[in-house]
Amino acid sequence: MIQLLSRSSKTPDAIPGFPLRAAAVDVGSNAIRFLAAEFTGLTTYKVLAEVRQPVRLGHEVFLSGKLARSAMEAAVEAIGGFRERMEALNIQHYRAVATSATRESRNGDEFVARVARETGIQLEVITGREEARLVYEAIRANTPFGKKKWMLVDLGGGSVEVSLVDSESILWSESHTMGSVRLLEELATSGEEPGRFQRLLAEYAATLRIPVITKQWNPAGLIATGGNIEALARLVGADPGRGKLATVSLADLRGAIAKLSSMSYRERVDQLGLREDRADVILPAAMVYERVASLAGATEILVPAVGLKDGVLVDLVEDLTTHEAHEDRKERDAVAGALALGKRYLFDENHASHVARLAGSLFDQLQKVHRLDGADRRILMAASVLHDIGIFIGHKKHHKHSLYIIGQSEIPEFTPREIDIMANVARYHRKGTPAVHHENFTHLASDDRERVVKLASLLRVADALDREHLQAVRSVKASTSKTKLTLELEGEGDLLLERWALRRKAGLFTETFGLEVEVAGEKD
Repeated sequence: MIQLLSRSSKTPDAIPGFPLRAAAVDVGSNAIRFLAAEFTGLTTYKVLAEVRQPVRLGHEVFLSGKLARSAMEAAVEAIGGFRERMEALNIQHYRAVATSATRESRNGDEFVARVARETGIQLEVITGREEARLVYEAIRANTPFGKKKWMLVDLGGGSVEVSLVDSESILWSESHTMGSVRLLEELATSGEEPGRFQRLLAEYAATLRIPVITKQWNPAGLIATGGNIEALARLVGADPGRGKLATVSLADLRGAIAKLSSMSYRERVDQLGLREDRADVILPAAMVYERVASLAGATEILVPAVGLKDGVLVDLVEDLTTHEAHEDRKERDAVAGALALGKRYLFDENHASHVARLAGSLFDQLQKVHRLDGADRRILMAASVLHDIGIFIGHKKHHKHSLYIIGQSEIPEFTPREIDIMANVARYHRKGTPAVHHENFTHLASDDRERVVKLASLLRVADALDREHLQAVRSVKASTSKTKLTLELEGEGDLLLERWALRRKAGLFTETFGLEVEVAGEKD
């Protein structure tokens, strides 16, 4: 039997070349999707198999908080079938992800464990921000952005992700619990009067807000993904398909909403040819798309007919074939996401970026001291960017405010666990050290607590070197002996305040690594 290698497995020593076969599994709230392809380049591929199984995992989750047993059984069966397809196609590399229904359910861990036990597939539960990032990767690989900024909206069964992007990165992103299945489950009531459901939908969709985007960024247009927008495009005579970019005018979308509202579920199936698992959710979806388009000031919606599964596939192949470059891009995206979050809270961007550069430099130079890896470096870079974000709430105890803001946020490239680590690193950039009564620290696993202390030690040194927020220290060169860390500073002026701050903030580094910190040329 072929042994499959997931993205979460250890990266192979031998980097595979092209042609390369890979597969993606998207375990969504309304369906489970499978895409297998043979790649001849990073973004050029031929589809080998594409399957959609109508398993509605979101049924009951958004009301009861638990995945239904029958839905889990159907999902496991579908995923097992995908495993067999991968073996038949001689595919050894895959990534399988699960979205809102699984991540919000109380028994999601049980479902993930059952999938692994019964199918051998390692299922990764991703955040809304990671979902947005992967959809962005799919669109970027298929759609020329030019030099403009664009709004993206990806609507699934349990959530809608709205992002502002350009050709380089995601500038802003937010996930809202307003998916098509969720709206259907929460708002629909059997036997209700005609029109009441639509009015409820309209009122609920009207609560969706998109802060900062339209006024500050002026997007060139709106790009939408998801099975519902593709179905809506077909209803209005557009032709979405792989390699094609369909256009749906806002007027046509509103016309489709009026038509769908006047029809029963059965009429939508019989007269419009909609699938049975699409006919009930398409109206809620259409009204969310209409709301986002209105907020964006868009008169039309572009539909590229790609989605999460395509992004998972492109991202996986990039990781497999250009691992170091992929890691560099992941860090750039992570820092860009942290900067975007910081801008929402009016942070000091020059100070934040400079501290991140100094922290990254120290991390690289002291690799043999801390022995951390690339994922830890990304956490340090983002925590450095965001360490002062809590000043938005108030300068007093702003380190604790930073802990709260970061801990409640989502940033591309980071899992919830990594966000928790990052929040704690930022929290300990000043003041006291970790203690048993610090619940946000003690709830971390022991190895993650060790990461926090090491990374916070580096951040404190970097932050001290920009004490005046004037970027006077341009660079730092670090060297170590058995008992000392010596820092050679290059900058402007005598740097007296930075030296003073370093003496005050170096204690955690000394306590953690057993090295006294001194500045080259400084007398005791």
